[in-house]
Amino acid sequence: MSASRPASLPPLAAALRSAEYRDALEAFDEHLRLEKGASPHTRRAYLSDVAALLSGLEDESEEAGLPLARIEAGNLRTWVLGMAGEGAAPSSVARRVAAVRRFFAFCLRTGRIAADPAVRLRTPKKPRRLPRVLQQDQAAKVFDAGAEGPDRTGEEAESTGGDPRQEAESLRDTAVGELLYATGIRVSELAGLDLGDIDESARLLTVLGKGGKLRRVPYGTPAAEALARWLATGRPALAEARSGQALFLGVRGGRIDVRQVRRIVHRLTASVPGAPELSPHGMRHSAATHMVENGADIRQVQELLGHAALSSTQIYTHVSLSRLAAVYEQAHPRA
Repeated sequence: MSASRPASLPPLAAALRSAEYRDALEAFDEHLRLEKGASPHTRRAYLSDVAALLSGLEDESEEAGLPLARIEAGNLRTWVLGMAGEGAAPSSVARRVAAVRRFFAFCLRTGRIAADPAVRLRTPKKPRRLPRVLQQDQAAKVFDAGAEGPDRTGEEAESTGGDPRQEAESLRDTAVGELLYATGIRVSELAGLDLGDIDESARLLTVLGKGGKLRRVPYGTPAAEALARWLATGRPALAEARSGQALFLGVRGGRIDVRQVRRIVHRLTASVPGAPELSPHGMRHSAATHMVENGADIRQVQELLGHAALSSTQIYTHVSLSRLAAVYEQAHPRA
């Protein structure tokens, strides 16, 4: 990294010629970090998206960028149309528009501009795709298959020529899958769990969600049993000095990472013929969909998933309705 590049800015933002732009982006980054609790990945994405707009304004200006106070709604609409003309995916355009709107709202609050040019900037509608989910009978088969893996203690494994670490990994993988499906938590939330976040007697998790928000999430008997086996037999076989308080461990004893959780879920779902090969987020979708199909109130599902807005949860009612329509077409004699 060159000495002139601010350490907090991604390359596109740091390369801006305008000191006003760079200063505003650095302040915006601090706002996202301190006030919004945004992760480094989220902050970098926001800064890069806003920098793409500001870089374009610099290229069009003979000066070192159009001053923030002189940026108008027309500049922003031209930028959006340009992205669409270049074939950018609607989801990418929507993400960049959301970042720019948040940035200019911040600039208005902090006195950098007198009027917000992005307040009426519209986000193009994204095509709504229903998530891939397991059928309820497929979910049962996924976890039945996982439960058929090795389930012996380390001593028993050694006496029969088995590998205790492989036994431990099998117990971990089953517990990971059961807990993801039982709770609908995000993969990052699962990877971040510590031993102290488990209340075994009440069968509750304390989860640190988006924006640093804590919530308590229940889990059922199958997940409790898989978790108990992992804690009693599996985790001690993998634990090392570097393990700390992490609930789930990787093969080297450190905290499990999200990529390894993804591989676990892929492997579990691939073990059942006909089941879609899911990501951890697909397991989250499956848990929410099955709850709605079985009569759960949508607001309760919202609380379980940690969604800030009910609109994020309502897609699961659409999934259930699509299933209902398919069953109707198949079963009703006058469909």
